[in-house]
Amino acid sequence: MKIAVLVSGGVDSSVALRLLHEQGHQVEAFYLKIWLEDELAYLGDCPWEEDLSYAQAVCDAINIPLHVIPLQKEYWAEVVSYTIAEVRAGRTPSPDLLCNQRIKFGAFLKHIDDSFEKIATGHYAQTAEVNGQNILLKAKDPIKDQTYFLSYLSQAQLNRLLFPIGSYLKSEVRELATKFDIPNKERPDSQGICFLGKIKFSDFVAHHLGKQPGDLIEFETGKKMGVHDGFWFYTIGQRKGIRLGGGPWFVVKKDTTKNIVYISREYHTDDKPRNQFNVESIHWISGNAPVKKELMVKIRHGEHFYHCAFTGLANYRAHVILDGQDQGLAPGQFAVFYDGEQCLGCAVISEEHNGE
Repeated sequence: MKIAVLVSGGVDSSVALRLLHEQGHQVEAFYLKIWLEDELAYLGDCPWEEDLSYAQAVCDAINIPLHVIPLQKEYWAEVVSYTIAEVRAGRTPSPDLLCNQRIKFGAFLKHIDDSFEKIATGHYAQTAEVNGQNILLKAKDPIKDQTYFLSYLSQAQLNRLLFPIGSYLKSEVRELATKFDIPNKERPDSQGICFLGKIKFSDFVAHHLGKQPGDLIEFETGKKMGVHDGFWFYTIGQRKGIRLGGGPWFVVKKDTTKNIVYISREYHTDDKPRNQFNVESIHWISGNAPVKKELMVKIRHGEHFYHCAFTGLANYRAHVILDGQDQGLAPGQFAVFYDGEQCLGCAVISEEHNGE
């Protein structure tokens, strides 16, 4: 097949490229340039040039073309502006889900023609066709599994995707990198939000929203315990960064009108239930809601799942009850639903949560 391979300069996408090349496919590599160079230059060095140099070296080693696609404007419009708006509203954004849906497998499609039968990436995920439909499956490596970030995709998008390393453990991918002797075989994995690189998210937020002193209030007593620089620097369930003695302290509530952050040393108590929430904007990859109402759910990227039950599923809204307590059920973040190995889709945790 003729395949467009998205490369980042990292090991995972490089191994995905090499696997497809070894299998005899006609591959071309694409690097999406989304760094906000002008805006973030003062915060630190944007490493896109280093990433691009590694991607170029990987392609040169097997003599295939590398295309650089500038998508800064699209990324700002579709992902960065959403992130800023959600933080300003006191919600917890998930920009990586939107990046996959709107940029990597959205805007990018306008830059390639129909001669490319598939688009491949270095995501840890798998796909299969069942009864004429494409389904998204968890990766072999439960720690690296990235289906959480792919849960916003449509059936049409999934139909064009390949995930060549989804059936490998991360350790096996590293072994393949050594076997192929790719130039970045020992490069460490990247962390954080893709458009920020090594730049701290708090610095990015401060640049856009500034700082505004507010009170840190103990939830149970109403006593002022200290001050903060703005509610937008905090998310529900946060423990680090509160900088108070006598803890550990947790963020349990935010008043965005009065710029108050409520904190507590007693996180899981009857007055602060953490086992149920409402969701809105429900998205099912298949286009249809599952018949089963008892599923599995991830509240954030990682290997931890909860069993959950749906109630009141209607008009893209539902109430979700977990089989355990979660530390950080924050409005705005995505809950991603599974039936066994299959990722079914996602929904946004709404303002009305915890059964209120």
